[in-house]
Amino acid sequence: MLSKRTIIGLIVGSAIIAIGGYSLLSHVGTITINEDYVLAVGDSIPYTIPAPDHTSQHMKIVGDAFDLKLQSPGAGLQIPNTSYKDELKLDWVHLEDGETKILIQNTGNSELHITGELIRSSDPIWFTFDIMVITSGMVIIGFSMGFTLRKPKGF
Repeated sequence: MLSKRTIIGLIVGSAIIAIGGYSLLSHVGTITINEDYVLAVGDSIPYTIPAPDHTSQHMKIVGDAFDLKLQSPGAGLQIPNTSYKDELKLDWVHLEDGETKILIQNTGNSELHITGELIRSSDPIWFTFDIMVITSGMVIIGFSMGFTLRKPKGF
């Protein structure tokens, strides 16, 4: 017969393993980021988008005036530091694995509104984090099974 502490440990450990497994599956492949950002007057923002080849990127920038510099990997879209007014729509495709680097500087008299759908590759650190979560669930189950075998003093 299992003790109450063992049953609680099994439930908690199983829940942690399930959360880690779901997270591990969600971090496989590419991640879609829906960007919606407001940039104050005079501020700048850099974007670095690591993505595999053949991923399409979309970005729309609306504001009084702004400067934009974009470098895409390989022979992709390349925009030197250029000034724009009112609105700019960018659509490009990564032709090679690599990082697109974007620098946006608000040079106008009003806020800059940046929206976009950016597809990026998953960061490998998340794989390690998810494995650590699953392992901690297994450790919790292991400790809770010890309560079934014998009752330690003080419990």
